[in-house]
Amino acid sequence: MSYNLKTNPKEDLAIVLSDIVSPQEMNSFLTDLCTPAELRALSERWHVAKILDSNEKSYRQINSETGVSTTTIARVARFLKDEPHQGYRTVLNRLERIKND
Repeated sequence: MSYNLKTNPKEDLAIVLSDIVSPQEMNSFLTDLCTPAELRALSERWHVAKILDSNEKSYRQINSETGVSTTTIARVARFLKDEPHQGYRTVLNRLERIKND
């Protein structure tokens, strides 16, 4: 695939991420791209999204179990349920379909 370096950097990153073919390749790329703190923050948000999607725990319970701030938990919840992007929802739904196949 040929990449156009004149594209929007966020769009360019999305294209590159979508072209990664294995978890190992993604892990290597993310390790190079992000600081350890950024990777931890991304991982925590994803973990919180999965917990919130199960609808089994309160923000306080999630905070107690994970150490993630209630502010971050609320932000993830807002993006999971209210924001138009629906990135979390799209991926969670895809994982659910894979699990049920």
